[in-house]
Amino acid sequence: MKFVSHRVALSTIILSTLGLAAPLYAYGSLGHEIVGAIAGERLANTVTATKIRALLDGLSLEKAGMMPDEIKGWDKNGVDDPKSFHYARYPKVDKQLLNFWRANPTTRDLNPGAPSHHWFHYADVPVVPVQKYAESRVGRSKWDIVHMIPYCVQVLQGRVSEQNERKITKPVAIILLAHYVADIHQPLHIGAAYSDQQGNPTDPDKNKSALADEGGNTFTLELSDEPRRTRGIYEKTFHDFWDYDAVNALFQELPQRLKKNKLEAQIEPLKKRLVHQMATHEPQNWRVPANIDIRNYAEAWADEILPIAREAHERVQFRHVHQEQEQDRVVAAGGADEKPQPGQVSYREWAANVVREELHKAGWRLADLLAKIL
Repeated sequence: MKFVSHRVALSTIILSTLGLAAPLYAYGSLGHEIVGAIAGERLANTVTATKIRALLDGLSLEKAGMMPDEIKGWDKNGVDDPKSFHYARYPKVDKQLLNFWRANPTTRDLNPGAPSHHWFHYADVPVVPVQKYAESRVGRSKWDIVHMIPYCVQVLQGRVSEQNERKITKPVAIILLAHYVADIHQPLHIGAAYSDQQGNPTDPDKNKSALADEGGNTFTLELSDEPRRTRGIYEKTFHDFWDYDAVNALFQELPQRLKKNKLEAQIEPLKKRLVHQMATHEPQNWRVPANIDIRNYAEAWADEILPIAREAHERVQFRHVHQEQEQDRVVAAGGADEKPQPGQVSYREWAANVVREELHKAGWRLADLLAKIL
């Protein structure tokens, strides 16, 4: 599994309500907030909610779900830098997250003494040829999201000691699950495209020199409904679109190009309304078959999202595919343009519909998972 510092872009909205001394970063945690808030509303006034509140010192699932991205802010200067933020209002949680970060340090070494916490957020399963998670090895590892979700489950069940090498305690396990259950429902956190040295699609199981797009992080994306890019206009990656734009597209009533503080103020009541609607209306096909063990839920969810990841790639035309040096490795890079879809919905509208359904499922699945464990 390759180290990717931008696999989940540093979308750390560090809110003053958490008692943190840190700058605000790009708005990108909305999807995680929605999933955590749905689960929180589903579990309200239950024994499970009481246990979660005790373990997290009163921290909500809505805010907990953002933390695994927020702690990437410690990577640059370390946690001991005087300017590094801390969860001042939640000292117990802060201390345990510090230990987790130290035990799983940022690294580019493919064979380190300890894995990077960045690796836990994703898998790079090839979208071509068609396959399920367990059918091959390329793009999988024992530190990927499909393995880390059940690891956290086993910590909460007591099957894995809280004194484990990864320093995942029960509070940290809840925080990670609140995040990872959302991540695994984002198509480009599971599926990736692979190219040969000439930039042509290839099967990485047969072509050992195949280059990955790392979940769309190395390709820029242009859609048909966007204004022509001019100087100063943000150039998004394929992955960024799914992390941010596709989620923001759920709120079409918002004016475009709002400043961050105005966007947050206007989106908050819309988010609350959407969360309540999703929490009180059961999504279709969200239940895992009864014969699947809880420790295998993550693999079932990955297999479910892979066809969507494949379609997300099929709906764009890759161009200027080439090799590119990315820190200590060579990747496939280039651009991706929306394919014409006569008579069909645009890529943005299709993606927004996908995201709406997946966030809805993820919220119910997170609540169900925590209820069964706790």
